[in-house]
Amino acid sequence: MKLKKLTLSAVMIALSAVLSMVKVYQLPLGGSITLLSMLPVAAVAICYGTKTGLITSLLYACVQIALDLGVLMGYGMTAATWVGCLVFDYIIAFGAIGLAGVFRKHGTFGMCAGVALSCVVRFVSHFISGSIVFAVWCPDGWNVYLYSLVYNGSYMLPELILTTVGATLLFKVPAVQKLIYNK
Repeated sequence: MKLKKLTLSAVMIALSAVLSMVKVYQLPLGGSITLLSMLPVAAVAICYGTKTGLITSLLYACVQIALDLGVLMGYGMTAATWVGCLVFDYIIAFGAIGLAGVFRKHGTFGMCAGVALSCVVRFVSHFISGSIVFAVWCPDGWNVYLYSLVYNGSYMLPELILTTVGATLLFKVPAVQKLIYNK
């Protein structure tokens, strides 16, 4: 059983990483709308629970850091900004995907609510990062909190909608339900 969990988690991390490269829209200072990149890791949390989901999502965060390292190095951040970015925009934000399994025992609605919760927590983490870490990029005279809200909301709201709709459709497929309920 452990081997099955490990294998499924690794495959889903890889699938999420590939899907994260399929960008529907890319913002100039980071953040993008992707083709359901959160859903495979969220599915692990739903299949095996929040603990396994959090471990898997934290590993996925490390993969995302590795994939974005070149871009991050080009921003010219200070050491403190670098650490803040890694913590809020990667570790917490992508780690939050593991929360998708919180309501998994409440059927399709609970699974989709868990996916939505993970998206909201990810947004909050990006919002905090934008308000604190990336406040220096806020245009002069603008409210930094409003700017972070709009900037991060511009990609996280569509990501939330797409991922929740994708989850709704995916979790109604009989083969997926069998995987979830008959581990």
